[in-house]
Amino acid sequence: MQQVAREAVGEKGLRAALIDAAARLIATEGPSALTLRRVASEVGTSTMAIYTHFGGMPELRRAVRHEGFARLADQLRRVTATDDPVADLWMLGRAYYANAVADTDLYRVAFMEQALDATDVAVGSEAFKMLVSGFERCIAAGRFDEADATALATEFWAIGHGVVALEIAQLLSPVEARACLDGAVLRSFESYGDARDAAERSRRRAERRAPSA
Repeated sequence: MQQVAREAVGEKGLRAALIDAAARLIATEGPSALTLRRVASEVGTSTMAIYTHFGGMPELRRAVRHEGFARLADQLRRVTATDDPVADLWMLGRAYYANAVADTDLYRVAFMEQALDATDVAVGSEAFKMLVSGFERCIAAGRFDEADATALATEFWAIGHGVVALEIAQLLSPVEARACLDGAVLRSFESYGDARDAAERSRRRAERRAPSA
């Protein structure tokens, strides 16, 4: 175990390895499993490393949630804007899904564990604002009807989170989850005012941009 952990440290750095180890413990055993000795043992280092990089266990716990949202925001920022805002919105959804299933431990901590305080809640705002901006572009382009972009982004996020949660719980296979997402998003876009054939064309454009997402 420690040999594997040491190799991971060499690849990603000690701080990142500590965050990943903490996320894994919280996701699989619950927050009570997060102790100095357990985290240090998972990484194959000393408890002093946690104090050096975070200042203590509470700060490490906070850093895990922040890292989960930071990685999500990084994925969403990689989606470039095109002249098809609906395809871009599909891409944001695909990026959200890909980030979640690639790093399920961090996703669980960020989205399924209670925030520590109001400051901890706010760390997800950057990623959410990107979704709101995506909806604003669709409305401005006349693809969606005039509506509250924040409300639509909240619905969109809720759809993605619900399907991801079902897949993480192994209640849906990856194939079933993707099919469910595509169907739910397509029907949502229609309800927002987009024509079905236009939404389908945008979906296909997004698929060509990231076929494996």
